Amino acid sequence: MNITSLLIYCIIVTFTPGPTNIVILSTVNNFGTKKAMEYTYGATIAFGVLLAVSAMLNTMLITLIPKILMIMQIIGTIYMFYLAYQIYKMDTSGPTVNQTGTFISGFLMQFLNPKVVLFTMTVFPSYVMPYYSAMPAVTLSVIAITLIGFLAFVTWVLFGTIFKHFLQKRKKTVNVMMALFLAFAAIMIWM
Repeated sequence: MNITSLLIYCIIVTFTPGPTNIVILSTVNNFGTKKAMEYTYGATIAFGVLLAVSAMLNTMLITLIPKILMIMQIIGTIYMFYLAYQIYKMDTSGPTVNQTGTFISGFLMQFLNPKVVLFTMTVFPSYVMPYYSAMPAVTLSVIAITLIGFLAFVTWVLFGTIFKHFLQKRKKTVNVMMALFLAFAAIMIWM
C-alpha cells in the first residue's frame, strides 16, 4: 500500500473547500467558534460512520454505486443550494439564534455531502482493500482517515476564528461569497 499516495489523497479531499468546510467557516463567522466546533463534532462522527460503512459494505455497494451516486447527487445538490441560500440570506445586522451550527446538522450534512460520500466510497477500494482486508487493518484505516477529516474541519474552524474580525467587518460580502462558492460546488457535481 502506498501510504504517501493515500495521505495525499485524504489531505487534498478533506482540507480543500467543500460544503462542510464552507458551512464551518460560515458558522464561525456568524455564530462563533463554539457553535462551529459543535458542528464539527457531528460532521466528524458522521464522516467516521460513512467510512466504516463503506469499509464494511464495500463489496455489496459496488453494484449499487451508480444508483446511490445519482440519488446522492440530486439530494446533495438540492441541500447545497438550500445551504447557499441560507448563508446568503443570513441577517448580518446582529446576533441571532442559530439552528444550523449544531451537532445534528453537522452529522446529517455528511450524509448529503456528495464530496464526502464519493470520497468514502472510493478511498477503501482504491487504497486499502487491495492491500489489506483484515478487520484490524481496515479499522485502523477508518480511524486514521477520520482523524485526518477532523483535523481538516478544525483547520477551517481555526481559520475562521483567526480571521473572524476581518470577516465580521465584511460579513455580507463574505456570506455572499460563501453562498456563491457553495452554489458553485453544487453545480460542479453535475460537470
